[in-house]
Amino acid sequence: MTTLRDTWADRDRLVVLDGALATELERHGADLSSALWSASLLRDDPALIAQVHRDYLEAGADVIITASYQATVGGFGRLGLPADEAERLIRSAVTLARQTRDAYVQENPGRRPVVAASVGPYGAALADGSEYRGDYGLDVPALRDFHRERLHLLADAGPEVLACETIPSALEAAALADLLDDVDVPAWVTFSARDDTHLSDGTPVAEVVRLVADHGVAAVGINCTPLEHIAPLVDRIAAVTDLPIAVYPNSGEVWDAAARRWTGTTARGSWATWVGRWRDAGANLVGGCCRTTPADVAEIAATRV
Repeated sequence: MTTLRDTWADRDRLVVLDGALATELERHGADLSSALWSASLLRDDPALIAQVHRDYLEAGADVIITASYQATVGGFGRLGLPADEAERLIRSAVTLARQTRDAYVQENPGRRPVVAASVGPYGAALADGSEYRGDYGLDVPALRDFHRERLHLLADAGPEVLACETIPSALEAAALADLLDDVDVPAWVTFSARDDTHLSDGTPVAEVVRLVADHGVAAVGINCTPLEHIAPLVDRIAAVTDLPIAVYPNSGEVWDAAARRWTGTTARGSWATWVGRWRDAGANLVGGCCRTTPADVAEIAATRV
């Protein structure tokens, strides 16, 4: 049977990932001031999440990523929700994406998009920007305990792949890799990086890629990182693994966690130029992260040969 990893292993085929969810929801008028960010809309406005998923499918995305990045039972509990309702909402992120995808495929039978369940880092639950640093002060067993329940809730909801994303540290990568051994759903692991060589916590990217590659993941890569770092990071990843490589960088702006706002500029030039560089380096799953839009994804999709 052909697996997702087999399908993505064709480096000549560009797989288009979607773009930002939370900032796109905000562009549509959503209030994401809650610590749960986009996950709060699983309760408050699931129809808007579905609309953004649909927008990305219409733009040409082959993969849509669920609104579960910040979603945890504890996070919903702090909003006063009982555990069973929190668990239902976490699973609903996958159900919502699957329903949106299935409706789209009925109208576009030649397309076969994939649903990826977002598994954000521990820092995303803290809502303090620490997913860009990885300085949690937790060991691997504690990080396994944090991720275990949500990972299984999402896997049981039926995504085609788990998107373990914006992972900033080697310790968290090790914790997730251990847990993925016991989950019967393919997964990718993508990291946040602070420069051309290192994860956010300072670990060399080649070192942590070797670590997770030993656990049978479907792809590895980089996300939520400035565009200019992507090509050299992909070079380093491709030197140590033949796994498919996923990249979905930010728009060019930078998140100021203290001020809770984006700073800088989106001036970046042509997506076609960037995508060409990343493809030449070895990436074949390409999309956008924070502050990117369906229009950006359409530009990425237009680079398909």
